[in-house]
Amino acid sequence: MSEQFVEVIVDVPSMQTNQAYTYAVPTELINQVFPGMRVIVPFGNRKILGFTTKIISKRPDVSFDLKNIEEVLDLVPVLNREMLELANWLAKWTFSFKISCLQVMLPAAMRASYNKSIRLISTDVSDEVKALFGQEEELPFDSKTLTPESFKILSKLNRDKKAEVIYQVHDRARSKKVTAITNLLTSAEILIQKDALRTNAVKSAKLLDFLNNLGDKTMILKEAMQKSGLSSAIFSQGEKKGWLKKIKVEKYRDPYRDTKIKKTEPKKLQPAQENAVTEINQAVVEQKNQVFLLQGVTGSGKTEVYLYTIACALKNQRTALMLVPEISLTPQMVRRVKSRFGSNVAVLHSGLSEGEKFDEWRRIERHEATVVVGARSAVFAPLEQIGVIIMDEEHETSYKQEDMPEYNARDVAIKRGQWHNCPVVLGSATPSLESRARAQKGVYEWLRLDQRINGQPLPQVNLVDMRQELKRAPVVDVSTPLLEAIKQRLKKKEQVVLMLNRRGYSSFIMCRECGFVLKCPNCDISLTLHMDSRSMKCHYCGHEEPIPQICPSCHSKKIRYYGTGTEKVQQELQQLLPDTKILRMDVDTTRRKGAHAKLLQRFGNKEAEILLGTQMIAKGLDFPDVTLVGVLNADTSLSLPNFRSAERTFQLLTQVSGRAGRADKLGEVMIQTFNPQHYAIQLAKSQNYEKFFGIEMNMRHKGGYPPYFFTTQIVTSGPNEADVAKKMFEINGQLKQILSKQAVILGPTPKPIMRINNQFYYQLVIKYKSEPYLDEFLENLLLTSQKEAQRKLQLKIDRDPIDFI
Repeated sequence: MSEQFVEVIVDVPSMQTNQAYTYAVPTELINQVFPGMRVIVPFGNRKILGFTTKIISKRPDVSFDLKNIEEVLDLVPVLNREMLELANWLAKWTFSFKISCLQVMLPAAMRASYNKSIRLISTDVSDEVKALFGQEEELPFDSKTLTPESFKILSKLNRDKKAEVIYQVHDRARSKKVTAITNLLTSAEILIQKDALRTNAVKSAKLLDFLNNLGDKTMILKEAMQKSGLSSAIFSQGEKKGWLKKIKVEKYRDPYRDTKIKKTEPKKLQPAQENAVTEINQAVVEQKNQVFLLQGVTGSGKTEVYLYTIACALKNQRTALMLVPEISLTPQMVRRVKSRFGSNVAVLHSGLSEGEKFDEWRRIERHEATVVVGARSAVFAPLEQIGVIIMDEEHETSYKQEDMPEYNARDVAIKRGQWHNCPVVLGSATPSLESRARAQKGVYEWLRLDQRINGQPLPQVNLVDMRQELKRAPVVDVSTPLLEAIKQRLKKKEQVVLMLNRRGYSSFIMCRECGFVLKCPNCDISLTLHMDSRSMKCHYCGHEEPIPQICPSCHSKKIRYYGTGTEKVQQELQQLLPDTKILRMDVDTTRRKGAHAKLLQRFGNKEAEILLGTQMIAKGLDFPDVTLVGVLNADTSLSLPNFRSAERTFQLLTQVSGRAGRADKLGEVMIQTFNPQHYAIQLAKSQNYEKFFGIEMNMRHKGGYPPYFFTTQIVTSGPNEADVAKKMFEINGQLKQILSKQAVILGPTPKPIMRINNQFYYQLVIKYKSEPYLDEFLENLLLTSQKEAQRKLQLKIDRDPIDFI
């Protein structure tokens, strides 16, 4: 028999590498191992997990004996050819290890330890298969104990779609089992049994009729009880009499099982929407890879355009992928997509339990779901034959992953669009400057929706100058004009949305006697006051301690709270408006699973008049009775020393303003600010994106920032500050040798928060237009940095960082 070898990317926690290692395939497994499977392989004196990437039929020219694969964890590949190619590109593009790129594509449950079983799903099987299964429908699938012959039989069954692998994940995501019934009688036997019944055995006769209608189908017991009107005891009696059999079947966990979603019909399109749909659908039908920037003012009907294009993809036997920036937006968007496409829709986001994510991933992988809606990681959904990829609110920073691999979902979406020859739609009222510049250059196709679909004007925006108002404001955070506007809306039984740019109660506490500020012992950052838990918390490392009553430094009792938080504003508003119901939506109130959706549902049901929240309420929410939006502190993001701060402020204010007046009532927006003359605030007031784009591009050009320059950030970290700084200056010296005179290096400098969780951080940023040797240098730097990892020195390379304060 011929030999077979396989290349494996291994997961070595202490010493990562992008080099594939070659292993021999044991004789009994030849032709049973394929690229994209997970395997256990010997590495040094231990056994580790790896992914197969390539099958080789010719023995490599090496002088030593190749080790054998120890175990194959999958009967079929868990990653297809597209995903393996995508991982290669992602590793290069994001300066990451391939193993991280392969693992990010799978749900967390697939990375855990689990039991597997294989279940027959067809009766059309050979005698040897029947002998292998005996009376069982399911066999434990343990590659260590299976004979090679059995493995070969099971592998072929799986490929022929006659059996499926069931994963039961230890402690994390077990597949859910429920009781079901199967009928054991033929129609003729049912007639005989009915004739033998006593005349008063009404329920038994009813059960036999039900089984006759059921035929050879399997039905979940709960459903059978509802449909037949019979109790569980009657079905148990039927089992004792040999009429039916109770079995355990797997049931998908549906994260939206308790949500009643009515089917909706497509809405009539406005001319601008019609034009956008025609352009995108043409690319869907022609299977043309084209990136569209759909720029539409808030309330202009971008979602309906998305739904029409998804419908077009499905009609053409293709699938659709839709990304939303964060889970706070997912409930409303999922409701809209599910109401149009029903059970075809799968959902992937971090708010689901691991079991739910695992089940949704399998539904997609088994082609049972053809539309996927999800946050950032859903960009890796195992869809095939994709017809359209949609990215809503494309400017959002939450599309960027902060850990290895530091990918931007927009880059991955565009890459997948090229693979599937399908259009990619980037939608936003306030596109990122990079996307808008590409549209202007013709790199992206530019589609515009300049009018609200309800025909209403954009809401009137009023600026409140807090420099003046602070002197007479009823409370520190709410000005008199805003309070009066809130009271007017409450009288009319309308709703109000208030946004604050942070969570918690107050920013920090400070001693008025000596100026002492309570800081985190592990990080260079002040602790934040949280009244709900009556504690001081660090938002970086999670450290928590009681609220001090006296100053730890000078023992004075003059210790006071400074700054503002959602909790504090809620208390202030409740005192000013005692009969008003206020819902708070921030990181603290939405920690629990499903909390986002529940809060929004309560507000939608008018259980509260005011929704107070952080940035998570600024985008995508659509409530017809919201007529007033208040921004309590417009300047928070403006005051950060970040080249994107004006862009972030403009985007946030425009987005939150768009929550008002979305139905047939006029909307009003009030923005409290200490910088009323700043161009970002003035232009957000009139929602004049084009003018803002012109001014901001000019500023970026003068400063040499994206989109005129590319940027790459290098960060070193470790427990010893001297080692971290030394390493960063060493890298700086090496960079100067390979970069051209046109490139600019900012730094090295400590990061603004230099110490987090007792790790010190130093950074430098390279700004450049074209550097032929840079990528190769950075790839080598990543690989050689593994030696430093032994000394607890970490290195991170981030292409196109979102910010580098």
